[in-house]
Amino acid sequence: MGVGKTTVGKKLAKLLSLTFVDLDAHIQSRHYKTIPELFAEKGEQEFRKIEQQALHEVASFENVVISTGGGAPCFFDNMEVMSRAGTTVYMEATSEILVNRLLASKNVRPLVVGKSKEELTDFVTAHLAERERFYKKADIIYHINQMLTKEEVNVTVEDVVAQLKTFFKNNCPIRNAKQ
Repeated sequence: MGVGKTTVGKKLAKLLSLTFVDLDAHIQSRHYKTIPELFAEKGEQEFRKIEQQALHEVASFENVVISTGGGAPCFFDNMEVMSRAGTTVYMEATSEILVNRLLASKNVRPLVVGKSKEELTDFVTAHLAERERFYKKADIIYHINQMLTKEEVNVTVEDVVAQLKTFFKNNCPIRNAKQ
């Protein structure tokens, strides 16, 4: 939540000539409602079921970079679905970085709306502790810094691409074609 998954995902997809899919945007287009509206109308438990269905759908897409909401990997079999569908990247950040990004964000996030900085810090710290066991299942764990400037975002994307190349080199060896 607030780490920059969508920002990095869009640039990563463009750089790799892939299609970008934001899971929350996909859900919103299917239900004709915003994520905050779905949360308010249905509650978190029902929203997570909607999210799971949408994840199963987009996981079948080919040649895509998918950005999920921060809670998506933590419910049902979602992390396993993501791992089977492709290479997963956890963009890890400290609570402090996340709180600063969330406070500066223009996006309304249902789980943090109306919280003071202190409440937000407690919330983010607790959620990271709860969710980390799911996040750490990712194929690649990339620690981000502030990413406040365009240049910092570009460096992050380049670093993630380098880690992806290393991951594929180490995990998908090219077989010798000679017989």
